[in-house]
Amino acid sequence: MAKRELIPAVAYLRTSSAANVGADKDSERRQREAIHGFAKRAGYEIVEEFYDAAVSGADAIDARAGFAAMLKRIEGNGVRTIIVETASRFARDLMVQEVGYAKLHERGIDLIATDSPQSFIDDTPTARLVRQVLGAIAEFDKAMTVAKLRGARERKRATGVKVEGRKSHAEVRPEVVAEAKRLRRRRPKGGQRSYRQIAAELSKAGYSNSRGRPFSASSIKAMTEAR
Repeated sequence: MAKRELIPAVAYLRTSSAANVGADKDSERRQREAIHGFAKRAGYEIVEEFYDAAVSGADAIDARAGFAAMLKRIEGNGVRTIIVETASRFARDLMVQEVGYAKLHERGIDLIATDSPQSFIDDTPTARLVRQVLGAIAEFDKAMTVAKLRGARERKRATGVKVEGRKSHAEVRPEVVAEAKRLRRRRPKGGQRSYRQIAAELSKAGYSNSRGRPFSASSIKAMTEAR
C-alpha cells in the first residue's frame, strides 16, 4: 500500500503577553503541540513555523511582522495551508479575524484551526456562523478578564489597600529608554513594531522592569514618547 503523501503547511503562533514569550512558556508550548499533533493526524507536514510574540489579537494581520514574513514565505514556495491552534490565535477581534480570513481566501490560502478544522475551510453559512460565534466568544472572554482585573483593583482600593499603578518610564534606566526608542524607530518589513513587540525584544535582550518582569505595552509607549 502506497504511503500517503503529506500536504505541506506552515504553523502560525501568537502570544499577546510578553510574559508568555519563550519556548518553555505554557502558551507557546501548548500551541505548538496542538498544531503538530493535528498535522500528524490529518496528513500535513509542518515545513516552517512563524511566531508573533507579544502581539495583540486585535492587531491587523498585515501589521504583524511574523505574519507578513509567513505570507512572503508562502508566496515563494507554493504552500497553501496555515495551521493555528485556535481561531483566536489567528485573531481575537472578530472583525480582524473575518477581514484577515477574506484576505487569505482571496490568495487561495487555507486557514485551519485545530479545534475547529472546517470553520475556516468551508465557506458555507454554517461555517461562517461557527467562525463568528467562536470569534465573539474569544472577544467576550478577553473583555471579562479585563473587567474582573479592574474590579479586583477597585475592591482593594475601597478597603484602603494601596494598589500600585505601573511604574513610570522615568524610573527606568536611561539605556533601556534609548533602546526602546531605537527599536521603535527601526521599522521591520511589514510595518512599525508594536509596543508589545518592543517589550518582547527588550526581554530577550535581558532588560526587565523593577520587578524582574517584561515591560508592559503602556510602559514602552511612555518610554518611546518621552522627550
